[in-house]
Amino acid sequence: MARAGSADPGVGGHWAAGPGCAPWRWALALLWLATAAGGPSRRQWPVPYKRFSFRPEPDPYCQAKYTFCPTGSPIPVMKGDDVIEVFRLQTPVWEFKYGNLLGHLKIMHDAIGFKSTLTGKNYTMEWYELFQLGNCTFPHLRPEMNAPFWCNQGAACFFEGIDDIHWKENGTLVLVATISGNTFNQMAKWVKRDNETGIYYETWTVQASPTKGAETWFESYDCSKFVLRTYKKLAELGAEFKKIETNYTRIFLYSGEPTYLGNETSIFGPTGNKTLALAIKRFYYPFKPHLSTKEFLLSILQIFDAVIIHREFYLFYNFEYWFLPMKFPFIKITYEEIPLPKRNETLSGL
Repeated sequence: MARAGSADPGVGGHWAAGPGCAPWRWALALLWLATAAGGPSRRQWPVPYKRFSFRPEPDPYCQAKYTFCPTGSPIPVMKGDDVIEVFRLQTPVWEFKYGNLLGHLKIMHDAIGFKSTLTGKNYTMEWYELFQLGNCTFPHLRPEMNAPFWCNQGAACFFEGIDDIHWKENGTLVLVATISGNTFNQMAKWVKRDNETGIYYETWTVQASPTKGAETWFESYDCSKFVLRTYKKLAELGAEFKKIETNYTRIFLYSGEPTYLGNETSIFGPTGNKTLALAIKRFYYPFKPHLSTKEFLLSILQIFDAVIIHREFYLFYNFEYWFLPMKFPFIKITYEEIPLPKRNETLSGL
C-alpha cells in the first residue's frame, strides 16, 4: 500500500501531464485536485460505525449490576440437513424486574430464537450491554482521571433454551423463517466476526428532524440493530421470511449538523483544549449514577437547562466527541415498523 501523501507515477514511472497537454486537461486536473483537497473536510452522514480488529478486555473498574450472559454457551454446529426454525423474540426492557412497565412506553428488547428439528433443542441469541444501558450512554467522571471514563461494550450472548413466558407474557415469540443446518452454521461464523469487530453500544439515533427523509447524522448500535443485521445475513444466505409486521424501539435525538470536536487525547491531553474539556465534563456531570432523590431532581433541572434551554448535547461516538446543536422536539422514543428482509437481499458491510 502506498504511503499517505505519496504519488504513484503510473506505468513506467512517467507523468502524463506536460507542456503538450491540452488546456481542458489542465482544467480537469485542477478541478480534481480541488475536489481531492476538499474531501477530508466533508463529513459522511451518517458517520460510519467504527469496527475494530479485536475486542479489548473490560477494565476492572467497570462492574455490571446484572452479570452479562450468565448461562452463555458456544454456538453449536448443526447437521447440514437439519431444519432450523427461526423466531422473533421481543419483550419490554428489564421485564424480569419491572414486568410490562417499560412495555407501555414501547421500550423493547429484541432477540432471536432457534429450534432444531432433529434434536428438539432450542436456543436464544441476543446482543446487549456488558455493563447496563446507563454505562453505555454516559461516562463516569473519576476524580483521578482528567477525561471522562467510559464503561461501554456490547456483545452477543448465545445460550440453550427459550424462556417462553419471558417473551410471550408481555412481548412476542413468533416464527419468522425456516432455514437449513448449513445456513445456520454459516450464520454462526458471521456472528463471531460481527461480535469481534463491533464492540461498543450506541443508544442514540441522531437526526436533523422527525420528518421522513431527514438527514441522519448517527445511527444507533443496539440489540435491535443486531437482530436486523442477522435477519439480513440470513436473507443473503437464502432464508425466506414470513410476511408479518415487525416493529422496533428507537431513541432519537434531533439536532442541526454536528460539529466534530476531537478525541480524548486532543481534548483532555496535556496540550488539549481545557475550556472544551471542562464544558464536556460539566455536561456529563448531572448524568452520574447513584444519586440521592434530591440530587436526581437537581440533575433533571440541569439536564433540562443544557439540552432544552441552551440546546447543547455532547455525543461520544467512535471514541470521539461531537457537539450537537439540539432542535425541537429534542428527543423522541418511537416504535416503528422495519420490514423483514427479502430473500437474497445484499447485506452491506459485514
